[in-house]
Amino acid sequence: MTFVRLAAILATLTLSPACAAEGPAWADWSHDLFARATTEKRFVILDLEAVWCHWCHVMEKTTYADPRVQELLAAKYLPVRVDQDANPDLSSRYGDWGWPATIVFTPDGSEIAKIRGYIEPERMQSLLKAIIDDPSPGPSVGEAFEIKPAISAFLSKTQRAELTRTFDESYDEKLGGWGENQKYIDADSLDLAISRAEAGDATATKRARQTLDAAIALIDPVWGGVFQYSEAGSWSHPHFEKIISFQSQYLRQYSQAYAQWKDPKYLAAARNVARYLNDFLLSPDGAFYVSQDADLSHDVDGHTYYALAHAERRKLGLPRIDRNLYARENGWAISGLAAYYDASDDPKALEVAERAAKWVLANRVLPDGGFRHGDKDRGGPFLGDTVAMGQALLDLYAATGNRDWLASAAKAGDFVATFRDETGGFFTSKTSEGQTGVFAKPAKLIDDQIQVARFMNMLNRYTGSDGIREQAAHAMRYLAAASSEMPRPLPGVLLADEELAVEPTHVTIVGHKDDGRAQRLHAIARALPARYKRLEWLDLREGKLPNPDVDYPDLGEPAAFACSNRICSFPAFSAEELQANVAQMAKLKPARAAQN
Repeated sequence: MTFVRLAAILATLTLSPACAAEGPAWADWSHDLFARATTEKRFVILDLEAVWCHWCHVMEKTTYADPRVQELLAAKYLPVRVDQDANPDLSSRYGDWGWPATIVFTPDGSEIAKIRGYIEPERMQSLLKAIIDDPSPGPSVGEAFEIKPAISAFLSKTQRAELTRTFDESYDEKLGGWGENQKYIDADSLDLAISRAEAGDATATKRARQTLDAAIALIDPVWGGVFQYSEAGSWSHPHFEKIISFQSQYLRQYSQAYAQWKDPKYLAAARNVARYLNDFLLSPDGAFYVSQDADLSHDVDGHTYYALAHAERRKLGLPRIDRNLYARENGWAISGLAAYYDASDDPKALEVAERAAKWVLANRVLPDGGFRHGDKDRGGPFLGDTVAMGQALLDLYAATGNRDWLASAAKAGDFVATFRDETGGFFTSKTSEGQTGVFAKPAKLIDDQIQVARFMNMLNRYTGSDGIREQAAHAMRYLAAASSEMPRPLPGVLLADEELAVEPTHVTIVGHKDDGRAQRLHAIARALPARYKRLEWLDLREGKLPNPDVDYPDLGEPAAFACSNRICSFPAFSAEELQANVAQMAKLKPARAAQN
């Protein structure tokens, strides 16, 4: 189907006056979906939605209620509706297409069209008719390319320079943030900026702080919690969904920003996000729900509702909360709470994080150490659940010194390794979404490779396992090759490359865990502004640390040691000494840009 022909059809077709009482006959995603489509000679149209999504609701109310759209669907299509939060394999494959995402397939599973966001009724009519007339792939369906992993697990200087260039060019110097239309904090971009700011980069500091300052406008001033994003190239026109991925990310990053710059507005921002998590998304069982809708109803949208004060909102009711309990989403929340605890020393944050982790370990863990997504999954297990929970368990180990958390994280790492594809990278799911067309090959997403490389690298730093290190390198070899094929900025690849190449700042508290002096040193160490940090607590009564790469002496009183680049400081006995030692260790880290 040519773009010109499709555009002509879109411009000429009009709405039929016919009327239908019922909506489309939605089917669920299943392995026999395309066999059924082949038998019935129908196209498959996938409506990949989110229960919290404003435009998904608008599309249901307008587009899929349109009689002519319903007529065309009934004639030649097999309509499938999927909740993207409940189906990580499909949401990962099509996540770049927004929500709602509309994907149209031939009966054999080949893609015909991929459309991002809301589709008006007239446009949908034209699209459906155009595909019936000519089902050849449209311009939205690009050719897939094979990625042959690089030989080296590290980026070349040329690759690093090119990725840095695209990262820098994506920054909005006027308003802050990476990207120009929708305004939100891109997680990897801010992490990279904070890392560079810690190393003394003035430009990175300016960008990170400009973005953090601007994004405070996305925090609900009444209930706390952060809205998903702002549109129209402004920070002041939010879409009002409150999704746990954003809550967790902003909680972590504002906490880390406070640790770095000690600006009280960053701690206040983190506190307001934590308040919302505890008040609205925390289940009675101790695990976290997924999201809260943007709108109260079809008649009361978020613009009207969230402009109200607390009492007026409560009088009208609450926007719907998705009360599913997923391992991946809880892993994100636990990591965010651990970062907040580290920065604020608020014991409630740690209590809530540990309770959520215990719930997931009791209700979502698999026999071999990985995690399933929900209570009943269509497919899976999914890579993202185990990586997110593995990272959360590492964060709890750093926050508490409790080796049980590290043992569970190591089991998660072993399970991550079972997703490995020997030809390169890691699969997103252990089961394919289908058997034909684009689903004949299991998905391997770039973002998944980034998360695997970073988690497995950090797990290796704590355990000293060469096998785990090799898994991180396996993911990085895939990323090193893929980064040359991808036109978009990939700050996460730069982060993964740096973290594999450079040792984290390693702070070790030596002292009994029931000694108040050791506890105070640990609290100081947790609050230090090192985003890439390995923090451990050596109580000699428990034996050596899991990766005893330094033999620390017992000085007869609690002490803290900071190490980096194979150099360790003198022991510190006070906050001032420990802060000075960590700052000195940071200066001894080699600059990544100078390495091969």
